[in-house]
Amino acid sequence: MKNKSNQRTAEAKKEKLLSLLQKHGLNIYDNLDQGKFPQFIIPSRSVNNIVYDKKLRQYILGNASAVRSSRNMSQLRSYTQLAWLAFFVNRLVREGKSSTLRDIYYSSQAFSIDFEDQPESDNIIVDLEAVTLSPREEFHIFPEERSSVFGDLTIEYTVPGYEGKRMNLSDHPDGYLIGPSLSSAELVDTSAELVIAIEKGGLFTRFVEEKVHKKFKSIIVDTAGQAPRSTRNLLRRLNQELGLPVVILADGDVYGEHIAMVIKSGSANAAHLRELTVPDAKWLGVWATDIEKYKLPTIPMTESDIKRIYDLQKDPRYQEGNWKKQLEVFLKLKRKAELEAFSKYGLTNITDKYLPAKLEESKSF
Repeated sequence: MKNKSNQRTAEAKKEKLLSLLQKHGLNIYDNLDQGKFPQFIIPSRSVNNIVYDKKLRQYILGNASAVRSSRNMSQLRSYTQLAWLAFFVNRLVREGKSSTLRDIYYSSQAFSIDFEDQPESDNIIVDLEAVTLSPREEFHIFPEERSSVFGDLTIEYTVPGYEGKRMNLSDHPDGYLIGPSLSSAELVDTSAELVIAIEKGGLFTRFVEEKVHKKFKSIIVDTAGQAPRSTRNLLRRLNQELGLPVVILADGDVYGEHIAMVIKSGSANAAHLRELTVPDAKWLGVWATDIEKYKLPTIPMTESDIKRIYDLQKDPRYQEGNWKKQLEVFLKLKRKAELEAFSKYGLTNITDKYLPAKLEESKSF
C-alpha cells in the first residue's frame, strides 16, 4: 500500500510540474499574440529575501520577487536561457529521460543557446527551481554521483525498465552510489535502527570493513563532504518514511559543523525548496571540545577558517546551545582535527571507542 501511495505522489508531482511548465509556455504564446513582451516572475533569492523559519527549522524565501523580462535588453539573454530550459525540462520529463548538470550545459549548444560556462547554466536551473518550486531532481537533472550508502536496506526500483526489481544495499562492499535510480526507489524493508552519515569516503570504507552496520544496526551514508541534495533527500526519506534517527560525523572544524547543520536544517542556497532537511538529526562530532577531550592531533586554522567561524556566528541557527558553544571553542583553540585523527590510537579506535561513546552521549541531547 505504501509503495502505491508513493507512486501516486510521484505521479502527481510530475503532472503538477508538467502543467506548470505548459502554463508558462502558453503565457509566452499569448503574450506574443497580444504584442506583449513575455516575462517570468521569479522569487527573489537575494540575501535580503532569505529568512530562517523557526517553525520549519530551515531557511525559506520571503515574499519578494523579481521580473525577468524579454523587454529588458540586459535581461533578454537570461530570459531566453530560462525559457529554453523550461522547454528542455518539459521534454525530459515527458520522455522519461535524465540529464546531468554538465549535459544541460552542452545540450544548450544544439539549440544555439549561449551559456558562458556551466556555473551560468547551473544558476539558470536554480532559477527554474524557484519559478516552479520544484527541485532539479524532479526535472530529471542530476549532478554526477559521488555519495554512497551501505547497509541492510531493501529497495525496489521505479525507473523504466527496472520497475519492481529489488536489491539490498548491503550486497556491494563499496556501497551503492546515490544516483537517480536509487534516489527514486521505494524503501521496502530494513533491520536498521539508525542512520550514520559520515563526511569522509575513507572512513565510510572503514565503517563497512568494521561491520558498523551490524554492530550498531545502522545504515551508513557517505556524504562525500557537503552532502549533495540527492543524499540529503535520501537521509530525510530514511528518517521520515522508515522512522530511523540520523546522526552525523564530520571533521572537527567549522566546515564539519556546517556540514552537519546543512543536513539538519538546509542551506540558504536551497531556501526555495523543501524536503531536503532532517530537523531532528544529531551532530555527534567531531566537536571542538572533543579535540581537547580525546587529545587529538590538530592542524592550525587558516584565516579562512577563522573568518568562517565569525560568519556562522551571525547565522541564527548558531545562536544557542551546543552549536554556539562549539564555534566559541573552535575560535579559542584556533586548531582543527580530522576524523582520521583517531587513528593515532589505532585504526579501529573511532569505531570501537569514539562512536559508541558519542552514541551513548547523544541520548542526552
